[in-house]
Amino acid sequence: MIAAPMAARAQDAARVYDNGPVWEISSVQTKPGHFDDYMKFLSTTWRAEQEDAKRRGLVLDYKILTAQDARDNAPDLYLMVEYRNMAALDEPLDARDASAKRLFGSMSGAASADLQRESIRTLRGAILTRELILK
Repeated sequence: MIAAPMAARAQDAARVYDNGPVWEISSVQTKPGHFDDYMKFLSTTWRAEQEDAKRRGLVLDYKILTAQDARDNAPDLYLMVEYRNMAALDEPLDARDASAKRLFGSMSGAASADLQRESIRTLRGAILTRELILK
């Protein structure tokens, strides 16, 4: 009988956090001798993609982190993209295609750029996280 009042009190407790923005974090391992090549890609093409998404209100911010003394077969870079919310990830496919055509000239140009990137890096995975903001 004592458990019921305690459960009611726990349900009445004020939540101390709220949903914040969504972060996509990609883990990248550059191939030997290609760190600078990949950084050039990030500073040009990838940055242009992120800036285009910012202009369209989908992305709030983006960052590149490097792992100091990465272990063998571990990522040496983390690409972080901050989205306003989960809905920003549900962009219509026509809008994504239009963005790819603007940035790469055509859909086949975008596909070709994807293939070229594979020669200088290995994507080790990505996670989608939501920031929790303490009240």
